[in-house]
Amino acid sequence: MKHLLTLLTLVFTSVLSAQSTASIAGKLIDKEYNNEPLAFGNVLIKGTTIGTTSDMDGVYHFDNLDEGLYTLVYSFVGYETKELEVVLEAGKEVNVDVEMFASSASLDEVVITTTTRKESETALLLDQKNAIEIKQSIGSEELSRKGISDVASAVVKTTGVSKQEGSNTIYVRGLGDRYNSTSLNGLPITSNDPEKKNISLDLFSTDIVEFISIDKVYGPKISGDFAGGNVDITSINYKGKGMLEVNLGSTMGTNALDKFNDFQLQDGPNRFGFSNYGVPNNPLNGYNFENKLAPVKEKPIGSALDLKAGKSFSIGEEGSLNLFATASFDNGFEYRDGINQSVSAQGAKLKSFNQERFSYNTNTTGMFNANYRLNSNHKIAYNFLTVNSSSQTKDGYKGFIRDIAEDNNGLIQRSTYIQNTLMIHQLLGNHKLSDKLDFDWATSYNKVEGDMPDRTQNTLKYSEDANGYVFAQNTITDNHRYYQNLVEDELAANLSVSYRLNEDENGVSKGKATLGYNGRFKNRDFEAIQFNFRISGSELNSAVNPDNLDAFLNKQNYSNGLFGIESFAGLTPQTYDGEQLIHAGFASLEYNLSDKLSAVAGLRFERVEQTVSWRTQLDASGKNNTFNRNEFLPSVILKYELNEKQNLRFGASKTYTLPQFKERALFIYEDVTEVKVGNPDLYPSQNYNVDLKWEVFPKNSELFSVTAFGKYILDPINEITLASSTNDISFINTGDSGYVYGAEIEIRKDLFNFDVEESNTLSAGLNASFMQTHQELDSEKVRQETNYNTNLTNDTSGFTGASDRLLNADLSYIKSFKNDGNLMATLAYSYTSDKIYALGVETKGNLVDKGVGTLDFILKTKINKHFGIDLTVKNILNPAIERIQENASEDITVLSFKRGAFFKLGLRYKL
Repeated sequence: MKHLLTLLTLVFTSVLSAQSTASIAGKLIDKEYNNEPLAFGNVLIKGTTIGTTSDMDGVYHFDNLDEGLYTLVYSFVGYETKELEVVLEAGKEVNVDVEMFASSASLDEVVITTTTRKESETALLLDQKNAIEIKQSIGSEELSRKGISDVASAVVKTTGVSKQEGSNTIYVRGLGDRYNSTSLNGLPITSNDPEKKNISLDLFSTDIVEFISIDKVYGPKISGDFAGGNVDITSINYKGKGMLEVNLGSTMGTNALDKFNDFQLQDGPNRFGFSNYGVPNNPLNGYNFENKLAPVKEKPIGSALDLKAGKSFSIGEEGSLNLFATASFDNGFEYRDGINQSVSAQGAKLKSFNQERFSYNTNTTGMFNANYRLNSNHKIAYNFLTVNSSSQTKDGYKGFIRDIAEDNNGLIQRSTYIQNTLMIHQLLGNHKLSDKLDFDWATSYNKVEGDMPDRTQNTLKYSEDANGYVFAQNTITDNHRYYQNLVEDELAANLSVSYRLNEDENGVSKGKATLGYNGRFKNRDFEAIQFNFRISGSELNSAVNPDNLDAFLNKQNYSNGLFGIESFAGLTPQTYDGEQLIHAGFASLEYNLSDKLSAVAGLRFERVEQTVSWRTQLDASGKNNTFNRNEFLPSVILKYELNEKQNLRFGASKTYTLPQFKERALFIYEDVTEVKVGNPDLYPSQNYNVDLKWEVFPKNSELFSVTAFGKYILDPINEITLASSTNDISFINTGDSGYVYGAEIEIRKDLFNFDVEESNTLSAGLNASFMQTHQELDSEKVRQETNYNTNLTNDTSGFTGASDRLLNADLSYIKSFKNDGNLMATLAYSYTSDKIYALGVETKGNLVDKGVGTLDFILKTKINKHFGIDLTVKNILNPAIERIQENASEDITVLSFKRGAFFKLGLRYKL
């Protein structure tokens, strides 16, 4: 009975207490990110020590409050702080949902314990405004608005960045692949292309991206192999309740549709971009090749499937686990035809074709991210990314071939399939060891495998006597099958310790000192073998069907001796191997020199060792070549706050540019119209960089900035044509110096807001670059420093790939509806002016890519919170892509084609 009375007393007391107290519940809504829940937002009761944090679903809750008037304070880093008054009555719960908007307030006096959502354009502008470093970023919100599907297309929408037509090369301020670098979450990524330093950015779908940073001003934490810019991809860190999203799409190109019933590809690869074949067994003693030479036909309608899932979990009182996974597949077809030729300085044709190209590309991507937050002081993240991309082209060249088909009766058929597989593992940690001391670490393992299994080429000419095409055989390599394989492994590690300096009485630090280490350890193995078909003399006049060469090149005819199969060294492939070891230590000091002036001064030391060994047709005995470098790389960045909305920034640094493995290996790669050979005598360039930037932030979402920049480069590297019977192209330090200078302008402006309460806005963006490049060219320097000879046409030139003018502009309309729906329409225009493709030699003028402008339209609709429809139209203007040779007598067009317009329709469903 005593225990029963005690229990009844406790229950009665609880009921009375519940009836005399009140509670508050609600949800924080992120207006900068499609009305998603805002996790980890702070909610305080003003004038008390009572506070809480929103959970993964944005929900917060206060219990056991006395009745009365309360003022609630809502805050989140980078967002406006809100205060709301709430009247509580005993026994009742009040529900208060709060919409949070990005803020323009300075973060200089805030101790950051949570992270800003950097998908938002406004949040990224705020981060740009408050950072001491000179940075530029593009987030997933802007990528979506502009209908951008891959990282390569994303970076060319930023100021001073362009892309070379027909390649994956990105140019930053006029400087190409060798002068730039690429990273994922601050860790380096290996290249998928043996000819390139950087991985092809179009391999990365924007589905995996939270935001992309383009650092065009060097700082001590970045690799010293830098002159143009560093592109860093930050992968998604999902926060929020459980999410599942499915996207379906289809793409069609107008040119490809014209070939709807006759779109030709090579036999072998499957439609998903995978293959499982290679060098056949016993290839020199029998015709044992697996794939047919006859083309297969496909219907040129592209498709896309994208799955995303994410969920956040609360662990303990402070911990959380964020999980995100995505898997996607997309493909696309493209067709083009036009002029492709090479001519002499006098305009005489060397090769002159009407080129027809069928292209098919695939991309399969899978990513998994796990971010564990033990508490506000300790975080660990694991990222896994795998990408399988394939590129398939079937080219037909009809026309003039000197010494083979001089009556415009030649035909070269070339089919190329490339499969690249990338795998990345990353483990990263951030630890706040004390109020002043932070420790960050990161490590990664990357592996890239690039296969070109069974590239085929056949050379024919039309014969009146045979009443059809016959094999042409000027050299044994005119008809062949080629195989190459590249495997590259890289380990990387980043370590840094930061210590906050001179805290005032409020705990606000005036600066930060950082010490760190970066290590990169890269190995590359490359091998290639080519099987050449020697057509017997008696068969060179026999007609063959170009669409059915298997009728001649087969086992039976090989056994009958109608043709033979040869290679350069039996079954021994040509090889080159590369090893690169880089150990780097850096120190930086970030300090507020006054209320308005801040600085980051840094010094980086790098020890570089690069070894390349080879055994090729040019050097069958095999050799290796090693160089070691010690690089001291100082840098400084200054920021002066003119007022709350304006900053003036200055940056200066010294960097270097390394040659790549293939550029230093004595190896030949043959294309239809050019042959490239490595140069073992190639050595690094030295770079000196300076920037001055003025920026104004009129509103949270607006920006106006002007930047002046200059670069001075010692011993610049160029691709040039050598003085040889085959006119090979090599990589040479062509002069003592060169320089780049120019200006950049960026504007983001909200034009109209038609509805104050609902989002109904018209905005515009524009960025433009104006630059001049200049370099000294010295043929005698080439002869003295290498075993090669060249006769450059000019003594000076601009940099290859550098456009004097770049322009990007967009106009966007955004309308939100009360049923969680919205509409977003964007018209985007880009223009790239003339740029040098290759330097002129032997009195021939430079090859110049003519300026081109493109126009895209993107419409994205969200019918309700679950369903959306997207429409994208690319390359609406369909301009001609042209390349000319600037000969003394007249300019001659050597390349001309149109890509056609592309239409993509997408459906989206989100749970």
